Amino acid sequence: MARLLEPSTLLVGEGWSDYCLLDSGHGRKLEAYGTRRVIRPEPQAMWSPRCTDWLADAEFVPGSDEDGGGRWHFADVAARNAMLQDQWVLGWRDLRFNAQCTPFRHLGFFPDMAPVWDWMDDQLDGLDKAETLNLFGYTGVGSLALGRRGAVTHVDASKKSVAQARANAALSGLAGDGSERPAPWPVRWLIDDAGKFAAREVRRGRRYDGIILDPPKFGRGPNGEVWRIEDGLPALVADCRRLLDEQSRFLFLTAYAVRLSSLALAGLLHEAFAALPGRIEHGELAIREAGPDGRILPTAIFARWTNGS
Repeated sequence: MARLLEPSTLLVGEGWSDYCLLDSGHGRKLEAYGTRRVIRPEPQAMWSPRCTDWLADAEFVPGSDEDGGGRWHFADVAARNAMLQDQWVLGWRDLRFNAQCTPFRHLGFFPDMAPVWDWMDDQLDGLDKAETLNLFGYTGVGSLALGRRGAVTHVDASKKSVAQARANAALSGLAGDGSERPAPWPVRWLIDDAGKFAAREVRRGRRYDGIILDPPKFGRGPNGEVWRIEDGLPALVADCRRLLDEQSRFLFLTAYAVRLSSLALAGLLHEAFAALPGRIEHGELAIREAGPDGRILPTAIFARWTNGS
């Protein structure tokens, strides 16, 4: 039976050459994405900024509705044209992907996931032809990371997001037509509702070596299906468990902007994975500010199952 480790774990991203958390405070954060600087809302940055000079190319100013809304403000017309209408290429390890100012306040990927990408790669060590599943795969940087180890099934309900994911694969020299998992890029790009897809995979008798699961708080499927994390997550986790077995390596579950505890996510996994070996861990994702005494800014909660001691 998988053991639940009650003490929480902190996964901290340290930044890299194309991404850096420069400063944070007073409910905002200043970040560098390549050569461009942006300011975004961050309610958990309750402390004071360390720097007074927050020059940036763009800032996302939220609307009055706590559930979303807002718009980007740019330093000048040139910055607006470069960042709102165009994309620019960033890198992580040997991968390349596009960044762009989106209406959802982020830049098309989540930099706090970098430690998770490394962790997944470690879990699949020794498997030359791993089969992994990325549900709610968004623009596919996680799928690119998983693709080093074998075939990936990338599922997202947004046609636009899947198109962006395929463009990112092309930037990394890993593009295929996606139909039959062609070499050299073994991926299926699927526009589908994550819950319905997982249920069909269970009926097909499929299994995977690893699953990454990044559900939104609220969303809609390609045919108008309504997703609410509190309602849909238990059944989805149960189906994901049925797609894993004693030889599988991991499941990683993240949740952003929700009124949940990581221990609640861990409890859900502990129940679902009772018949498998390994351990259940939970905790927070975070990013460390630049500098020798950089503060740690929390960003999301997670729970994960690992088939190990």
